[in-house]
Amino acid sequence: MTTRRSKREAVVKVQVLNVTPVVEGPVRRSSRNALRPKRLQYSPEESACDTSKRRRRMNSRQETQEEDEQSDAEPVGQRGLSAYELERLENIRQNQAFLSSINLLQATEECRHLKQPKPSQKGLRSSAPAKEALPVRKSRRLQEKEAEVCMLPPEPTVTLIDEQPKPPKKPAGPLPMQPVNMEEGSKLPSELLALCSESMEERKVVLDLKEYRSALKNMRITESSVAKVVKNRIFSADFHPCNSRFLMAAGDISGKLGLWKLDSDWGDDGVLLFEPHTRPVGCLHFSRAHGSHLLSLSYDGSLRCMDVEKAVFDDVYDVDDGLKTFDFMSHDCLTLIVGSWFGEVAIVDRRTPGNSHESIHSLDAKTLRCVSVHPLQKHYFAVSESQTVNIYDSRCLKKKNSQAVSKLLGHSLSISSAYFSPCTGNRVLTSCMDNQIRIYDTSTMASESPLLKKIGHAMQTGRWLSKISAVWDPKQEDCFVVGSMLRPRRVQVFHVSGQLQHTFMDNTILTTVLPVNVFHPTRNALLGGNASGRLHIFSD
Repeated sequence: MTTRRSKREAVVKVQVLNVTPVVEGPVRRSSRNALRPKRLQYSPEESACDTSKRRRRMNSRQETQEEDEQSDAEPVGQRGLSAYELERLENIRQNQAFLSSINLLQATEECRHLKQPKPSQKGLRSSAPAKEALPVRKSRRLQEKEAEVCMLPPEPTVTLIDEQPKPPKKPAGPLPMQPVNMEEGSKLPSELLALCSESMEERKVVLDLKEYRSALKNMRITESSVAKVVKNRIFSADFHPCNSRFLMAAGDISGKLGLWKLDSDWGDDGVLLFEPHTRPVGCLHFSRAHGSHLLSLSYDGSLRCMDVEKAVFDDVYDVDDGLKTFDFMSHDCLTLIVGSWFGEVAIVDRRTPGNSHESIHSLDAKTLRCVSVHPLQKHYFAVSESQTVNIYDSRCLKKKNSQAVSKLLGHSLSISSAYFSPCTGNRVLTSCMDNQIRIYDTSTMASESPLLKKIGHAMQTGRWLSKISAVWDPKQEDCFVVGSMLRPRRVQVFHVSGQLQHTFMDNTILTTVLPVNVFHPTRNALLGGNASGRLHIFSD
């Protein structure tokens, strides 16, 4: 048995050494098949089919060997890539070579280093302080304590606009005319005194409507005829009655008063700014009898007269609070009628020493917004009260419950202004917040003056604009000017019949609403003030 087994093992060893098995793929064989003797490749017993199979296997083996040699020649990272991927890598290589040729990569690195903060700029931020270790929060229930009784804080008091603290008044007595936009101690320009001292000869020429329209069309505005005269919203403005040059005055919401001479170089582009008051300048007028006098009234309760000859602001009338409007009751402009917010009118004589009134009269318990004196019969004056305009006779006034000579009825809301016509006083022009402008006939002073015309006009300006008021042209008995809320911005001139005579417009220069408008008393000129403190002049 032993000899026969050894012979068999020797035959198997010879077969394993001399025979190469045909393997077409990774095929698992059992242990019994692995020990089975294989047929030799060059066995003479193979058929023609086996020969062809053997040749195909040899060819495929040769091709695989060539591919392996080619893959060995390629870079390691590109082995097994498709033709598309190889082409993409080649494009990337060419782009990188181009960028390297123009030194773009190097410039990018330099910019990256520039963006990094400098060593001296690092560490400037203070390190955050270490947080304090706080004890663990526990509710009072877990601590077995009673609940705390918390009281609500008191409600904050709301301060209304009218209840805000008011700036203190200027001290009583004369104040020096020291412009705040000039160096301290500087004197007033000599041209100002010379201009105010000119003789003021009134040259009123009443034109017919055709000539009047032609004169209005010749009035233009230029960039040089616009200037910031005061710092804030304009409440009142007026022309000086001189004929040689244009001298204008404007008062703003903060109590400042500005003088502007067109085409002048004094102050700031011809502007001198003063501070005679501390609250809005509700009304101001140049004296027609004394060219060096400018009277201004403020809500702070002071009425002052700027005297250019003395270079002071004289104290004319002074109360605690609430002055609203005034007008001249004599041709020499020495007697005034002053209205307050509290429905009172005071008659003031400037020739009387001191700053008090001659008499004071209560008319309306609610409010009083405007007074206007008849141009010929100076004892008549119109007062715009709550929703009625009343005409009183100053000779028949009482302390209270004075009887009106004539009433102008028909208003449904508060009345902003009421003015007698400038030449005869036969008409009264009213502006009401119900968006209506009304003209009344006051030629006969009937108990109820008849309404002649009612013109629709937008009067609602809002909180940040001054109230729009229609005012007469002092050179024309039957025409008036009024600002407008329409776009493009404009100023309109109407006839008492309601016919529009002219519209002042300029899309490049006039870009704001002009609620305050005044005609020159003798020349063809119109000024308008806006909410930013600028005056606009239309002239021929």
